[in-house]
Amino acid sequence: MKEKHRIKDKPSRAFIWIRRGIFLLLVLTVFIVAGFVYEGIASWTNKKNYPMPGELVDAGGYRLHIQTVGNQPVTIVLEAGSGETSLSWGDIPKELSEDFTVVSYDRGGYGWSEKANSERSGENIVKELHNALQEAGLPGPYVLVGHSLGGMYTRLFANTYSDEVIGLVLVDARPEDDEKRTASIYAKEKFQSKPSADVLALLKSSGVLRLFQDVLLEGMIEKEERGRFINVTASPDYFHAVEEEGKYSTALEDILRGQDLGDLPVRVIARGLAPDYAAAGITDKAAAQIEQIWREGQEAMLLLSSNSKLVIAEQSGHMVMKDQPELVKEVIRELIDDIKSK
Repeated sequence: MKEKHRIKDKPSRAFIWIRRGIFLLLVLTVFIVAGFVYEGIASWTNKKNYPMPGELVDAGGYRLHIQTVGNQPVTIVLEAGSGETSLSWGDIPKELSEDFTVVSYDRGGYGWSEKANSERSGENIVKELHNALQEAGLPGPYVLVGHSLGGMYTRLFANTYSDEVIGLVLVDARPEDDEKRTASIYAKEKFQSKPSADVLALLKSSGVLRLFQDVLLEGMIEKEERGRFINVTASPDYFHAVEEEGKYSTALEDILRGQDLGDLPVRVIARGLAPDYAAAGITDKAAAQIEQIWREGQEAMLLLSSNSKLVIAEQSGHMVMKDQPELVKEVIRELIDDIKSK
């Protein structure tokens, strides 16, 4: 009899693809885990290169990073814009410290501050700043200087603690009607909004943001500042804090609409140069409309007080304190001189 040979069944095509899929999934998992491990080690290693310049002060259940320079009767409090830390003021605090006490700080979740234990509403942000100032032994009187969204927080602070505020400087601050007036224009444009906080937090935690920072941060963060941004600023808490502040900004606008600060000295510094709207995919026509609305908003803030003045930073974009720091210092000094002369 002829010997019978056993023939092995060949694996099906579906089984082969399943096996390949499992293998690729395992490889991808290894890369993802490696990315998280890499980021954790890199963050821990590099953070020591960026020591906290100030101190942590209790704000009411969590601690804010506050840096104080100078020791003079008048206290200047600097409030940074959305996504900006205390470092956005550059050398301005140091150069004003000979004549004034100057305070710069990081809002909850920003920079060296701890994650806030409250919603990022304007009321909570202002209350927590006031708590921290009292805890740090800085009772005022205060001259408040606010940039962009920070200008709205300083205005609310001036309302809430009016007896402690003697002057206000708004540095290309966000007007309360800007979002309402520009919403329809942005809706018609191919405007690319930034990714959600969850996506940005994942990019940071997985090491992707660190590995591809020159691509992902191009046009957003200056090259020389990216190390500090990656190792200090860009934490998951930071991205979520920025996003949550944005969600509460409309409610803050509603609170501030129609604000009357009496004869409180107010100085409005407005940018002279428009942003690069084209880089965000906005047409020239829409850009002109958006910029005109912003400029009208700057002029409208003169109505906040009977003692107000508009200064145009002719050589500056939105980041006036970086483009023309001398002008910012000059306006602050002029405001305080006017206060002292009365």
